Amino acid sequence: MPIDSALTLDHRRSDFLNWKASVAQYQQPSLWRSWWQIVNTLGAYALLWTLMILSLSVSWWLTAPLAVLAGGLLIRIFIIFHDCGHGSYFKSRRANAICGYICGVLTLTPYHRWRWEHARHHATSSNLDSRGTGDIWTLTVAEYLAAPRWKRVAYRFIRNPLVLFVIGPLYLLLIQERIPYSKGNARERQSVWWTNIAILLMVAGMINVVGLVPYVLIQLISVSVAGSIGVWLFYVQHQFEGTYWEHAADRDFVAAALQGSSFYRLPKILQWFTGNIGFHHVHHLNPRIPNYHLERCHQSSPMLQAVKPLTLLSSLKSMTLHLWDESDKKLVGFKHLKQASDAGAD
Repeated sequence: MPIDSALTLDHRRSDFLNWKASVAQYQQPSLWRSWWQIVNTLGAYALLWTLMILSLSVSWWLTAPLAVLAGGLLIRIFIIFHDCGHGSYFKSRRANAICGYICGVLTLTPYHRWRWEHARHHATSSNLDSRGTGDIWTLTVAEYLAAPRWKRVAYRFIRNPLVLFVIGPLYLLLIQERIPYSKGNARERQSVWWTNIAILLMVAGMINVVGLVPYVLIQLISVSVAGSIGVWLFYVQHQFEGTYWEHAADRDFVAAALQGSSFYRLPKILQWFTGNIGFHHVHHLNPRIPNYHLERCHQSSPMLQAVKPLTLLSSLKSMTLHLWDESDKKLVGFKHLKQASDAGAD
């Protein structure tokens, strides 16, 4: 290795270790913050259900907006669930599991199965050689052009915004999360079945209180809102202009976190509902940081603040980016295919 390269590598390692130490202070969960977040989130969710039940005797024009708001709170509940899965919400592993399981029932997601899948996502984020688990199906330009016609049609179908952000989330939450993976271990499979049983009991109890049709309509609205926004957040966290992907041999962990994960700067009210998950670059650098410490951690580091933010407006371009161009190392849209095909013919 040339001398200057060795010095550069040593400098990067030194910077990383110093930076890693500087953010480690934020990975300690705060018991009172965790419990207060549970109270103001699950408490607000319970209050909304009470109001929705009372509103049914007045007008659906009152119930429907409340159901939309409940969908927003489901996103925040999912963030608590997510932090429990990382073991970052409480110091106690048992407390994380209990809280995660309860939030998983409310968000229709089995705790242990999802935790395993999401850990795989963190381990393989921005890795071109390990796509397919816990992420959104992404092909390279070369893979797409070499794929059989049925696969290209399926890829375009799945990447259609209506499918990806409306139909897909409902399929994921109502069907896919109900079925154990054959490759999962016994605990992950049992997690699915126990969650299904708990959901069944919850549904039966609520139907007994409000009736079948009102309950189904309320849940359909809430789950649709939460699912669509949740999938959009997950999508834009890694599929955006300027993102980072590399093959395993060249993948850099810090680059994957700071360049391959977005800083989604949202209005404060949306930041609250989404549990600060817009600071996704911080989360991927250290997933042990609880959601309520992410913003403070971001503000404490010039390196983190240097990450270019996505705004609501600029993030919309992500919907036009579908394939990874390995030659230019960037996400491109389907219109890029003709150029790539013509270049290949030449």
